[in-house]
Amino acid sequence: MAKTTKAPYGAWKSPITAELMVAGTVGLGGLAADQDNIYWLEGRPSEGGRSVIVRLTTDGKIEDVTPEGFNVRTRVHEYGGGAYCVHQETVYFSNYSDQRLYRQTLNAAPTPITPEGKFRYADAVVDSDRQRLICVREDHSEDGEAINTIVSINLVEDHEIQILVSGDDFYVSPCISPDGKQLCWLSWNHPNMPWDGTQLWVANLNSDGSIADKQLIAGSETESIFQPQWSPDNTLYFVSDRSNWWNLYRYQNSEIEPIYPTSAEFGLPQWVFGMSTYGFASAEKIICTYTEKGNWYLAILDINQKGLQLIDTHYTSISGMKVAGDDILFIGGSSTEPSAGVRINLKTGQQQILKRSSNLDLDKGYLSVPEAIEFPTENNTTAYGFYYPPTNKDYAAPEGEKPPLLVKSHGGPTAATSSSLSLKIQYWTSRGFAVLDVNYGGSTGYGREYRQRLQGNWGIVDVDDCSNGAKYLAEKGLVDGDRMAITGGSAGGYTTLCALTFKDVFKAGASYYGVSDLEALATDTHKFESRYLDGLIGPYPEKKEVYIARSPIHAAEQLSCPVIFLQGLEDKVVPPNQAEKMVEILKAKQLTVNYVTFADEQHGFRKAENIKRAIEEEFGFYAKVFGFA
Repeated sequence: MAKTTKAPYGAWKSPITAELMVAGTVGLGGLAADQDNIYWLEGRPSEGGRSVIVRLTTDGKIEDVTPEGFNVRTRVHEYGGGAYCVHQETVYFSNYSDQRLYRQTLNAAPTPITPEGKFRYADAVVDSDRQRLICVREDHSEDGEAINTIVSINLVEDHEIQILVSGDDFYVSPCISPDGKQLCWLSWNHPNMPWDGTQLWVANLNSDGSIADKQLIAGSETESIFQPQWSPDNTLYFVSDRSNWWNLYRYQNSEIEPIYPTSAEFGLPQWVFGMSTYGFASAEKIICTYTEKGNWYLAILDINQKGLQLIDTHYTSISGMKVAGDDILFIGGSSTEPSAGVRINLKTGQQQILKRSSNLDLDKGYLSVPEAIEFPTENNTTAYGFYYPPTNKDYAAPEGEKPPLLVKSHGGPTAATSSSLSLKIQYWTSRGFAVLDVNYGGSTGYGREYRQRLQGNWGIVDVDDCSNGAKYLAEKGLVDGDRMAITGGSAGGYTTLCALTFKDVFKAGASYYGVSDLEALATDTHKFESRYLDGLIGPYPEKKEVYIARSPIHAAEQLSCPVIFLQGLEDKVVPPNQAEKMVEILKAKQLTVNYVTFADEQHGFRKAENIKRAIEEEFGFYAKVFGFA
């Protein structure tokens, strides 16, 4: 039996280094299938965050499709997604540097099919009957707010662009029926976000490509529709939260019918384009994924019998699912192995790893396995999270010592954390930290009512839940209540700064591109989120006093513990001036404060060297504050 070394929590040496976190690691997403070939996107920190289309051929060869000099990424809604599609071995993609759409046939150079200018494109589908693309376009050519429409792009002549649908603030998910006769899509308007309320529309497609008989099928300002999709027999399916839970429905004979009512979520917050949680194996059989109490499941849904049959996998996080013939494709993750692109054959049950996000083969003796926990919070309600105990097979803490705690507040804030392996969490637990990854009120995966807890209460409910989760663990004797820190990025950075400013629970914190000034966020951000705060805080400027009261920058005199700020200088979502103002105030108070900037990063860090530097700076900061060796 291997001998363990006695050392204080936080001072353990770990093989999970910052270098290891980014070495050979890629982000995986955008799964697609075409003519028995499988495609996916790889985000490569080692190539400056470049996103590349990769293809697995029928003979098992994996090859890059995207040549050097191209980066497959769209900036529609700033967050992107839905950046490419493939049809008959031809790829259509958005190139990041110029935001033009390109067409690329195999073994040929990409050629642009949209003009130069201030246009962005996403969610493209091929209308093969009319030899065109249909996609969402975002027009930034005029002053003021960008204009979003659904357009068609001719593929055979002069690439003429025609506007098919206009008038609403936002569009997503254009989808053509298998018989080519109908087009469906989702739209919504300010001040809603897509998880608040969207509308599902259907129109007939004329032979000349124009649309007619536009009809509202479902959705409202208080009903969120997700992923409309046609079955092989031209029946329209969609996900709706009209029952409190994002469940599956179909529209048939002018009526809406629930397919399988249950207290679980088959939908997601549409931060990006191209999200998918279900697909059709046949007109009678849906392959679907859903989340329940923080974990994801894969299942077969018999439409006629309305029965759900689980497919046995060890994955607790499943995303981007597609169905291709007899194959199910998805990105799967578990608590003890890196996420991977996975293929499961429906007939044989055989499971194949297409590509791992990392080839690291870590000894499980260094991995902390999360426990899903529920804990009491304000107003006699319950909040959720994943608790990771400190774990390192080489070390044990001195008798009676309790570990420091790092509370993680996820971004969004309308989003959720999962239990899939995160080396950014294992970095901490293998050094002797306990970690609590909180799904505070407002998180998705627990129904619309739980999601709506944050309406009008951002900066309160999330802060209460993160603070109460920390206190819950301290009261149970699992962590040292005098050595608790909180960290978060973007909206999670705002929760972090609020917790440090308005609560006296944490002794230190780290804000990654976090919001400190809500007024600045309300008046200086992009179209997609420009009215997000109407729901989370209240309309601006009518509720200006609330914005000021909940902005840490206006209450910095209440902050009396060390903080580290990590900020990309090209960030358009949360501009650097928010962090800089906060840093100036804290320095004037002579508090311990670090300001770490990244000149070539935007909202979120994509380059390997920056990801590495950020976590090392954060750990060094806590080591100084808590006195680790």
